[in-house]
Amino acid sequence: MRLALAVLFAPVLLLAAAAPAFAATGEALFIDNCGDCHTVEPPSGTAPALKGVVGRKVASLGDFQYSDALKAKGGTWTEAALDAFIANPKAYAPGTQMTAGAADPADRKAIIDYLKSVK
Repeated sequence: MRLALAVLFAPVLLLAAAAPAFAATGEALFIDNCGDCHTVEPPSGTAPALKGVVGRKVASLGDFQYSDALKAKGGTWTEAALDAFIANPKAYAPGTQMTAGAADPADRKAIIDYLKSVK
């Protein structure tokens, strides 16, 4: 009987154990894709801190030296603007110092959702 139950429930237990590997959190994706340069809380020496970035004016933190490309870009960091920038920083703001990003749209959405939650 135990063998029959083990065979019956083994796939369910295997899927439950593997679930975290299939669904990375926005915070984990932020750390993996952005964390080499960015922090959420200031200070962030290499790149601007991103706490409150969603809705913030582009290149607006007084404690960070932004590239001329981002200063000239202007506007506000909307979800759409962040998505475009994270997808391809050099195409979004030619001359930006940011080189890394996230190619996968689902990863970008998760990162942006995480950034929306840190105010």
